[in-house]
Amino acid sequence: MKMTMMILSILTYLGYTIYLGVKCSKTNKSSDDFYLGGRKLGPLVTAMSAEASDMSSWLLMGLPGVALLTGMFNTTGFAEAVWTAIGLGIGTYLNFLLVARRIRIYSERTESTTIPSFLSDRFGDKKGLLTAIAAVVIIVFFIPYTASGFSAIGKLMNSIFGINYHTAMVIGAIILVGYTVVGGFLAASVTDLMQSIVMTIALFVVVCFGIENAGGMASIRDNILAIPGIDSLGRYFKLTGTDGSYGFLPIVSTLAWGLGYFGMPHILLRFMAIEDDRKLKISRRIATVWVFVSMAIAIFIGVIGFSFAAKNGLLASEGFDSERIIIYMADAIGSLDSFGAIVAGLIFAGIIASIMSTADSQLLAASSSVSENIVKHFFWKDISAKAQMWLARGTVVIIAAVSIVLAWNQNSSVFRIVSFAWAGFGAAFGPAVLFALFWRRTNKWGAFAGVLTGGVTVFIWKFLIRPLGGAWDIYELLPAFLLSAIAIVAVSLLTAEPEQEIVETFDSVRAQCKSRAQIKRTSDTADANEE
Repeated sequence: MKMTMMILSILTYLGYTIYLGVKCSKTNKSSDDFYLGGRKLGPLVTAMSAEASDMSSWLLMGLPGVALLTGMFNTTGFAEAVWTAIGLGIGTYLNFLLVARRIRIYSERTESTTIPSFLSDRFGDKKGLLTAIAAVVIIVFFIPYTASGFSAIGKLMNSIFGINYHTAMVIGAIILVGYTVVGGFLAASVTDLMQSIVMTIALFVVVCFGIENAGGMASIRDNILAIPGIDSLGRYFKLTGTDGSYGFLPIVSTLAWGLGYFGMPHILLRFMAIEDDRKLKISRRIATVWVFVSMAIAIFIGVIGFSFAAKNGLLASEGFDSERIIIYMADAIGSLDSFGAIVAGLIFAGIIASIMSTADSQLLAASSSVSENIVKHFFWKDISAKAQMWLARGTVVIIAAVSIVLAWNQNSSVFRIVSFAWAGFGAAFGPAVLFALFWRRTNKWGAFAGVLTGGVTVFIWKFLIRPLGGAWDIYELLPAFLLSAIAIVAVSLLTAEPEQEIVETFDSVRAQCKSRAQIKRTSDTADANEE
């Protein structure tokens, strides 16, 4: 009976997401609608879909798992989790503050619907070199990113129902691909709003149950103090690691996670799709608060999770996976009674939501790179609107299939896969987008050099330099981001200035942004005076 109630809760949630996909499909009359939702997102949907598509299974599985590792192995897990969260919170705020309005106005002016097309249109790249390299970068990094989501689905279903990991992963992928193929960008964005709500509820429920199950905060404190080498709570929560080894360089390296936001295609597309850029201030406040609160709770779950695992004998069990701690806790809730089973189903739905909210956006971004920026741009320029829609949907299915193959290894770490893909996007696109929006002297050769340098450096640093250890053990996003920025400046200055038409468009957009900002400040002042 309890298992039935749990399954019904999950199926109800999944059924509703498919319903939303079908409902949103009625608005898709062209590939532009399919990939950008007709630029009709409201401020709430913009904020929450951007952050839900960002956090993914990393929020409910990866981050708590890293924080829990401190308790298991007396490591720097807690410090790494906290500094990562701080970097992401700051990055969220700055991305909304600096990039959102400009890229919304600029992309509408250039009629761009994807990040590769925006870069190409911004710099007048008629040959499509920027489009091609940007599309390839998206494909290379988004497929493993999507694979991490499918892997999380497999782990979840395997832990809950004992279903074979591979079977569970394929079933979850089919459902996700189903509503994405039918509803496109609008379906992904609307379901992301719902999924962010479910994720938030799941986080709060798990925290409350975890504290109670562990015997209260006093018991949690005792469990932490029992860890060998931990002589006080302050030592456990030390932001330089339990042994003080997490110094200045690792902290700066971890904070660099925030730089990734400037180059995330699935987040930047939300900015491009908002209906009214003057409402982005509302979106910024909602997104920033949600990010900080949700990540703080996720880290706290990792801390509570150690006590929960210790009390229930999980730490010594074979096959214990720190990234599944929230699954173990939800399973314990489900075993209590029928109501607990429903609550557990809601928590599992929240985990599924965190996975789906990112994977659907990743699939669309990767699909648009193939269908819009490669096939249509280079091979099938006179494709009909109907054929283009089918091409877009077919590409989603193909990319999902490739992602499943990459996720076949169930021992892969969600946190590590996401961190690598995050670095790839942040370094390849972050500097290019920032310079495109704020430096009028940037030209197409500089942007091309920046995208290429950032993407290649991530691979080189990750697999060749970082393994050297010591001062080289830096998160690959930071050096790759800096080298990308240097490449943009150097190559732009060494090559011809942008054409006059491109400069005039840049100046026009900048003036429009300043005008909008001034109008908004005047309006806010007037409202404050009336109050």
